[in-house]
Amino acid sequence: MFKRQTSGSVVCSSCGSLVGVRDDRCFNCGRLNPGLWGYAPALRRLGQDLGFVPIVIWSCSALYALTLLASGGRIRMQGLFSFLSPSVESLFLFGASGAIPIFGYGRWWTVLSAGWLHGGLLHILFNMLWVRQLAPATADIYGPGRMVIIYTVASIVGFSMSSVAGMAFGGLPIPFLRGAQFTIGASAPIFGLLGALVYYGHRSGSSAIRTEAMGYAVTLFFFGLIMQGVDNYAHAGGFLGGYVVSRFLDPLRAERLEHLIGGLACLVLTLLSIIVSLVQGLRLFL
Repeated sequence: MFKRQTSGSVVCSSCGSLVGVRDDRCFNCGRLNPGLWGYAPALRRLGQDLGFVPIVIWSCSALYALTLLASGGRIRMQGLFSFLSPSVESLFLFGASGAIPIFGYGRWWTVLSAGWLHGGLLHILFNMLWVRQLAPATADIYGPGRMVIIYTVASIVGFSMSSVAGMAFGGLPIPFLRGAQFTIGASAPIFGLLGALVYYGHRSGSSAIRTEAMGYAVTLFFFGLIMQGVDNYAHAGGFLGGYVVSRFLDPLRAERLEHLIGGLACLVLTLLSIIVSLVQGLRLFL
């Protein structure tokens, strides 16, 4: 599947133009090493998102199963949205974010790890369905590297905003204004993808994409306002993070090699954040 092509022509991984597999630069978009050392055809077989959706689905599912195992007999079963919910302790161990982990325990890196954890069966199911729908569409417009960067930045901004709000407004009587003491879920980066699609619609003049993406965002945000336990600050922050970073990534320009490197770095940093959470959390519990 990942056999390297050493001769002939390939499709530039940024603009789709035909280039020689050994060309140093794409004549159309100027991308360096457009054939990706001969691995561009093999990588394209993973899909437009270079396999990001399967990575998210399998990683989140594995982490969900591990948090359930770590919960032992403390798995919560009551309620539709709390069915098969891991314990707070196990979610903290694997990297939940929020005011308590960040400001109480100094676990600032959890703004990366929290987006890969989930608090119930329906929670992970709905989020993975949204990732499956939005990530390929965003990758088709921005390229896979920029899509991963958007996803990661949205997670950072969303969980940072929620954690700060949880510290500043945690005592307010209105639930949706309190922020979060503990927060998890892929919804913050999902809103980031919606923000990126809205910006693309604005930048390109595509009212159809802008209207559809904004419609999804408004509907989901309104749903969060009327449902108990939804982290609206993470949603708003994720949308804002995705929209703002998209302005710097300019979807009308071809993706460059450094974008792919940046996307890979985001995934590595996220993995490290989970590992650090586990190591530091085990020290606290033991």
